[in-house]
Amino acid sequence: MNSLSLPPHLNHLAIIMDGNGRWAELRGRDRAFGHIRGARVAKETIETCAKLGLKQLTLYTFSTENWARPKSEVSFLMLLLGRHLRKERANLVRNNIRFSVIGQIDRLPQAVRDEIDKTIQDTKACSGMNLTFALSYGGRQEIAEAARVLAREVAAGVLRPEEITEAAITQRLQTRKMADPDLILRTSGEYRLSNFMLWQAAYSELFISETLWPDFGEKTLEEAFSHFAGCERRFGKTTAQIKEPTRLGLVQ
Repeated sequence: MNSLSLPPHLNHLAIIMDGNGRWAELRGRDRAFGHIRGARVAKETIETCAKLGLKQLTLYTFSTENWARPKSEVSFLMLLLGRHLRKERANLVRNNIRFSVIGQIDRLPQAVRDEIDKTIQDTKACSGMNLTFALSYGGRQEIAEAARVLAREVAAGVLRPEEITEAAITQRLQTRKMADPDLILRTSGEYRLSNFMLWQAAYSELFISETLWPDFGEKTLEEAFSHFAGCERRFGKTTAQIKEPTRLGLVQ
């Protein structure tokens, strides 16, 4: 990690960790082997980002669509998740990492929910990097739930329809306490978001790596950081406005 450093303005990194199963199959092993390796890489990545001083790391750990996988694989993933949280809880505290989750947590097995609750409780006083696992998470489902909340508030007369703004929707998402991702990194070469942070990704920079998640490491992370450093983040403005705001009278 000697040469690796965060690029300016990268505060929130979100990662779609993809390719565990294919990595294992390429080696003639079952998918569980890939998931075990993937969990180890996740641990290494979390610790690296924390040491670099990243403020927020969000890992797409299990999607709402992943429930459709074979029951044996889902059961193993739940077992692995619970074991990982139990094993790494002390390391999170040691590294001053605060843990949280987003997603339909009520769909997870009770044993996993217990481990989640314990990890959140044990790390609540940590003041370093904020680590979020997106578990049983789907971007469309999150937006639909926010719409239901808004509809109930309108029906109850506590909110007027004209008060439903972008900010109002954002405040009713599970990510309301987070900044939007500055950079979304996806492994395995798939060029899609796969229902991940659809609302929040509006102005996120995207970096797609051909690397399968179990092979992910500092080299790929450095490539993603380099890509982000070269991006001109205009948010709808022109290059001239970004580079010469004073001349154009845009600075108050």
